[in-house]
Amino acid sequence: MEEDPDTYRILKLRAEILELGSAIRQLQREGLDDAAAQLLIARKRARLEHLVKAIATGRPL
Repeated sequence: MEEDPDTYRILKLRAEILELGSAIRQLQREGLDDAAAQLLIARKRARLEHLVKAIATGRPL
């Protein structure tokens, strides 16, 4: 069975966010700057939120 493209995008973004969260924790443990990773994770979270809202309201992406 073929997956819905929107579902795939949501799952992919969630996986990327989890991976970035892990990278941020590792950078923090090592005392390194995590600003770029923090910015990227914030952008991906916003993109995920936008995608979920667009799907829920039936708006085109």
